[in-house]
Amino acid sequence: MAHPLHHAQSSARRFGGEPEDYQAIHDWFDATKEHMAFFTHRAVRHNTMGIFEAERLFGTAIINSAGRTVPVRFIGEQHVKEDCRGRIPSLADWLSRIQPAPWMANGHIDNHPNPIIGDPAAAWRDAVAKQETNMGLADWLAMKSMEQEAA
Repeated sequence: MAHPLHHAQSSARRFGGEPEDYQAIHDWFDATKEHMAFFTHRAVRHNTMGIFEAERLFGTAIINSAGRTVPVRFIGEQHVKEDCRGRIPSLADWLSRIQPAPWMANGHIDNHPNPIIGDPAAAWRDAVAKQETNMGLADWLAMKSMEQEAA
């Protein structure tokens, strides 16, 4: 399916109520599209673990607008099956297909963090570009300050 709305409409047909009753759950499953607008975004939540995570987040069940109690697990399984050709893969099914890259394997503890040299904003932009941080500038500067105080 192309859009969480289509999943919500499918849920309403299947379990009763209105699409709005289910929209938040389907939006959550597809939120990983924000980071990768390709079908592989599904590896994060379109699996057995994602279904149980949805249940922890949204509760065991919702009560739809028709007054029917619908288990969140039913909704999650419906979503995953609609996107994965009728099957519910495990997280291992997705992860086993990842092509390992060197940065994934070798941990690194940096006991000597680099001090900021020159323009702090430029140093932060460089760290973001190198994928060394995903913090905003203010948080990154606060962290650097703490590192310097602890050194």
